[in-house]
Parts: sequence; C-alpha cells; structure tokens
Amino acid sequence: MGRFIINGGNALNGEVSISGSKNSALPILASTILIKGVSVIENCPNISDVNKTIDILRILGCKVSFSNGKVVVDSKNANMFEVPSDISEKMRSSIIFMGALLGRFNEVITGYPGGCEIGERPIDFHIKAFEEMGVKFENSGCSIYGFGKNFKGANINLDFPSVGATENIMILASVSEGQTVIYNSAREPEIIDLQNFLNKAGADIKGAGTDTIYINGVKELKPVEYSVMSDRIEAGTFMCAVATTGGEVFLKNANATDMRQIILRISETGCIIKEYENGISVKKSGFIKPVNIIRTEPFPGFPTDMQPQMMSVLSLARGTSIIVENVFESRFKHILELSKMGADISFEGRTAVIKGVSSLNGSCVVCRDLRGGASLIVAGLSAKGETCVQNSVYVERGYENLDMKIRNLGGDIKLLK
Repeated sequence: MGRFIINGGNALNGEVSISGSKNSALPILASTILIKGVSVIENCPNISDVNKTIDILRILGCKVSFSNGKVVVDSKNANMFEVPSDISEKMRSSIIFMGALLGRFNEVITGYPGGCEIGERPIDFHIKAFEEMGVKFENSGCSIYGFGKNFKGANINLDFPSVGATENIMILASVSEGQTVIYNSAREPEIIDLQNFLNKAGADIKGAGTDTIYINGVKELKPVEYSVMSDRIEAGTFMCAVATTGGEVFLKNANATDMRQIILRISETGCIIKEYENGISVKKSGFIKPVNIIRTEPFPGFPTDMQPQMMSVLSLARGTSIIVENVFESRFKHILELSKMGADISFEGRTAVIKGVSSLNGSCVVCRDLRGGASLIVAGLSAKGETCVQNSVYVERGYENLDMKIRNLGGDIKLLK
C-alpha cells in the first residue's frame, strides 16, 4: 500500500502552494450530475478521492477529463443512478451523490458507507432529511434504494450540524419544488463554496456560513465554470509541520478567514503567523508551548480534521496539553503510533492528555486514517533518525503531492509505492 520514508531534523523553509480543497471539490463534482451540459471545475486537487469521484461520474454516464487541476464534466448523457457498492463501501464521501442522483433521476441506489457495519450510521442524518422532502427508501442487503417524484421543500432540523447532510440537502433542494430551510446547518467554509457553485449554476440559496440555510428550488441548473476554494486543512497541516521542525514557510493561496481557530491555536504554541492577501506565513519562534485545552467542534470551532496533526505538535511542547475530541468517536488511532516514536500521550473516552517530551525518535508506524497519517508525517519530520509511515494510500486520499511539496521546503521525505 506504499510508505513514506522520512529522515527527520530538517527545518522547513520557502513557499508552498496550497491545493484546492478536497472537502469542497467532492460535493461540487457530484453536483455536476444535476447539470445537463458541460461544467468546468478548476483548482481540483489531484488526489485519490477526487479521482474516485471522477470514476463514479464516468460510471453514471458522464464524460470527464482531468488535467492540471481542471475537471471538465459533460453530464448531458448521464443515464445511471447507482453508485456501485464496492466503491461506496470504501469511500464514505460517495454518499454525497445521493442528493444529486435523486435530483436528476428521482432515484438512487448506493451502498452504506463502511459496508454492513451495525450501529448508528452517518447516513441516517441524510435519510431522515430526504424523507421529509418526500423520498422513500428501501433496504436491500448492504445497499439502499431511494425513489420518488416531485420532491418538495421542507423545514429540516438537523440533530447535528453534519457537513455531508447539509450538502446533500442543499443539492437536492436546489432543484426541488418550493422552499427548503435547513436549521442547525453546518457552517463550514466548504458549505459556502458549494452554495456559491450552485448559485452560479442558477440555484437560489442563501445563508451558507450561518446555522440556517434557505433554498428556493429552481427547475434546472445551467452549465458553469467554477474554481474550488483552497484547502484549509492542508494549510493547517503545513503550519503544524513548521511548528515541529522550525523554519519559516509562506502558504500561498491559504485563506486566513477560513482558519481562525487553527491560526489561534498554532499561535499559542509559539509560532509567529502573519496574514497576507495571497496567503499566510508561519515561523517557529523558540520552544513549543503547551496549550491548556483544545476542544474539536463544528465550524467555527477547532476542526476535528486538525486534531491529529496538532497532537503531534503538542507531543513536543514544554508542558502538558489536553485535547477533547467532540466530533468523532475513536479518532485517537494515531496515539498508539505516536507512542512508538516516544510521545507520552494517554487517553480515556474523548479526552487525550499530552505530556510533552524533548524529542521524538524515528520508528516504523502505520497510517490508520487520512489525518492520523498526516500527523505521523508531521511527527516524523522532526524526529531523530528514520521514520517509515506505512499505508501511504490513506494520506494520498487527501494531500496532493505532499512528499514533493515537503522536499521543496527542505524536508527529507520520499514516497515508495
């Protein structure tokens, strides 16, 4: 499955271009199913999740090309409404096709994200909302079939501000009859980006970025050209890398407005961060300071997708820090791997206590998920000796040319397939 080989100890210096946002590109690409024509999506990162999304579009009957960050989608002749279960089971974000396929074909078949796991499923938020709009569902083994006609707007109260559910509702509601109001909606910047894309295509949506979104359905969407926002999580990951290794890096295209909590928390560790019109600079200044308590929260709180990388930084702080993971259960899989490198971290339930150590040591560690894998790379860049990060495929899901970008800044890292 590939591995990263890292020789730690080199400070990072220079400039790195932040790629387009994974979490924005995926729902926007799925939304092109609603448009019976050619759409051009710029600034798409060349990562495996984007390429798998393109594979799904092709399976559904779209013509798609992808080159130099530009995805051209011709969905005029799309003729399928089933996302193959072998893809949906492995790619949780494929759930975002539900709203688009219901809007285009009035029906959808997809597998459950994660397969046939028993227990509460993230898909339940989506199903409940769609049912309020008139969608009916039938279960068939590990797949679900949604169908109906003349879907109508509804007042939808989300039990949790789920990003995926908010996006799915926005997509279907944009071409449904009447008005849909989403209460307790997700407020992430990627929601604003999806609203901007859909509105440019002719939708009538207001309120993205707040906890209430209003969607007035239109009959159809028109072909559009659009550029995806920059990836705030990639930018935050590079900030953490500089915090551990030292040096000074300019993050070209990073948008500080989308990163307030990330900037605040990394600044508290002692880094000097400056904001510019075209990016952000980060410079390590002295030793790493501990941070009292970081609680992950939906936006505008500290993002759960930055929790593992921040833990790597705090593992080297002069003192004790606490992280409380409020968004996802079981998002501490990286702790065992960091401990192999000498980190002193304990956890119980959703709370981790990080006692800083003077240095980390290179080791052979294993990626268990995307952001956990990124945290191991951040740790490896500062560790003494060689670190081997196995299962690189997880990191490749969400970071474009990460090894090359780090090498260009002076880091010693290579990716072995």
